Amino acid sequence: MPTPDLYGLRERFEKDKILLCFNGPISRSLIEEIGNALKNYLQSEKLPPASALDVFAAYIELTQNIRHYAAQSQLEGAQTATVIVSHNNDCYSVAAGNTVRLEDGVALQKRIESFAKMDKVELKAAYKTQLRQPRDLQAVTGAGLGLIDMARKSTKPMEATLKPIDDETAYFSLSVQI
Repeated sequence: MPTPDLYGLRERFEKDKILLCFNGPISRSLIEEIGNALKNYLQSEKLPPASALDVFAAYIELTQNIRHYAAQSQLEGAQTATVIVSHNNDCYSVAAGNTVRLEDGVALQKRIESFAKMDKVELKAAYKTQLRQPRDLQAVTGAGLGLIDMARKSTKPMEATLKPIDDETAYFSLSVQI
C-alpha cells in the first residue's frame, strides 16, 4: 500500500481552511470525542458563545442524523461518514456526508431545497408548525426539528448534494454556514 501524501493533504487543509476532518465509521462515542475537540477549538478562538453553540449544534445534528440513518436503514456503508469543519471569511462551515439509498437522498435534497426558498420568518413558522406536530412514539429519531433549526441558524441557505454511486445508492452531503 502506498504511503499517503500527508504534506499534500495538509496543504489542502490549509488552503481550504479546514479545522477538523474525519472520515470513517461514526459512533456515539466518536461523535462525542470529536465534539469535545471542536468545542475546545471554538473556545480557544474566543468565538462568541452563541456562535460557538450554533457551530457545535450543527456538527451534532449532522453527525447524529448520519448515525440514526445508518442504524435505521441498515444500508452497507451508511455508517461511514465524512465530516469537515472549516473557517473562511468570518464564517464557519460544517459539512457532513454519507452513503444513502438514492430515493432517501432525493427526498432529503428536496426538503433542504424547500428550506432554501424560505426566509427567516417562514423558517420560524415551519419550525413552530413542526414543533406542534404529534411525535411518533415509535420513531427512532427526533421530532424533525433539527434540519429546520440548522436552516434558521445558517447565514446562507444550506447546500445539499447527491452524487449517484449506482442505481440504488448515492452519496449525500450537506453543508451549513454559520
